[in-house]
Amino acid sequence: MEVQKVLQSKKLGHMPIGKLLLKMSAPAMLSMLVQSLYNIVDSIFVARLGENALTALSLAFPMQLLLIAVAIGIGIGTSSLISRRLGEGKHEEASQAAQTGLFIALIAGALFFVIGIFISKWFIGLFTNDAQIIDMGFWYLAIVTVFCVGSFVEIFASRTLQAMGNMVLPMIAQLIGAITNIILDPIMIFGLLGFPALGIKGAAIATVIGQCAAMAFSLIMIAVKKFDVQIFFKHFRPQKKYIMEIAKVGLPTFALNAIGSVLSTGLNAILITFSTTAVAVFGVYYKLQSFVFMPCFGLNQGLMPILGYNYGANNKQRFKKAYSLANIVVLCIMAIGTLLFMLIPKQLFQLFSADANMLAIGIPALRIISLCFIPAAFDVIMVAMFAAIGHGMKALWISLLRQIALLLPIAFIFGKYIGLNALWFAFPISDIVTIAIFIPIAVKTVKDIFAAKNIMQPLSLELKTCEVNAIENAENTEYTDNKH
Repeated sequence: MEVQKVLQSKKLGHMPIGKLLLKMSAPAMLSMLVQSLYNIVDSIFVARLGENALTALSLAFPMQLLLIAVAIGIGIGTSSLISRRLGEGKHEEASQAAQTGLFIALIAGALFFVIGIFISKWFIGLFTNDAQIIDMGFWYLAIVTVFCVGSFVEIFASRTLQAMGNMVLPMIAQLIGAITNIILDPIMIFGLLGFPALGIKGAAIATVIGQCAAMAFSLIMIAVKKFDVQIFFKHFRPQKKYIMEIAKVGLPTFALNAIGSVLSTGLNAILITFSTTAVAVFGVYYKLQSFVFMPCFGLNQGLMPILGYNYGANNKQRFKKAYSLANIVVLCIMAIGTLLFMLIPKQLFQLFSADANMLAIGIPALRIISLCFIPAAFDVIMVAMFAAIGHGMKALWISLLRQIALLLPIAFIFGKYIGLNALWFAFPISDIVTIAIFIPIAVKTVKDIFAAKNIMQPLSLELKTCEVNAIENAENTEYTDNKH
């Protein structure tokens, strides 16, 4: 029997947890920080076109979130399956899972191509009758959805590499995309260096060019380097079992990210009853909060393969240590974000050319919403943990409770009966109630999954022993027959 080579992914089960989490998460956290910086810079440039442009961007954002939710769902569903199969030593199945994930990503990209052509203008028109806002929102949304293949493939490739323990290449890919976007934004929006001034269309074109640049880098790296799994379609045939395994985690993950789209749509519908400025304020908040949450999501990208691998390898001690350490790091990040939103809200809004009306609405909004950051830290890590172990439905229930069952109704009631400033309290209230319900569920789930592993492990060992004995008996019988 050929001796199996030591794979890069083996470090997930042996490297010290602190060092491993740093090595796995730091590149993703850095790239996500740059990504959040891009989101902020993009909106800063668009804000210079006027408040209507910022409002149009905010109204288009829910559909853009839906697109990203589909891509992340496919990527995490594939990543979770790959890391578990590698932890179990099933490397061929890990490759087949990766190929299936890429196949699904390409189909999803084609679907959004159609949505971008036929749905964009109707969607923006749901919220406003302002012809300028509808026109701006339509062009931005149509461009980013029709040319979304770069986003789908890059997100899939990054998650696949992360599942194998490679965090550097996804970081570089995301840096390439974000930096390309930041450079092209002012050139294409305002018409610099001989380019025509395209306004909000230029912002959308810069976005898709950055995504395609990141995709090209990822595919080139995968083509020229050797990895634990292969993603290209060599002798590939779609198999139902891999599609179902990816869907088991991917669909709940998509749903929980799509909940952000539903939340944004619902809040936009509530806020537009106050003013377009209130919608713009919410759009600015969403961009600013990414600077706090995106590093936490980057930490999750490094954490999930560690949890998935050690769950597959039945190493409860490493699993729990990684989970606890990640919670501490995210709590620190959220505490810093809370301080920034509390202390300098005016300066943050002035980055977006805010007038006196926007400041009057935005300053109390940032301070009130930031009260949700610390309780949200527990939600963020619980969602990653549930996804890593294949319990995607629990991750979905967390977001459904937090953002749909609690946040939207509370925001509607507070806004209608108390006022706009009271509406923002829906954010911290929903997060506090959610963690009170789900922390005990998370503790029990971890206890149960490893208890089940410990029950099955002796049976699995016994079956393997029986199989070996059967093979040896068959070989002995064949040898005796040949001798006679």
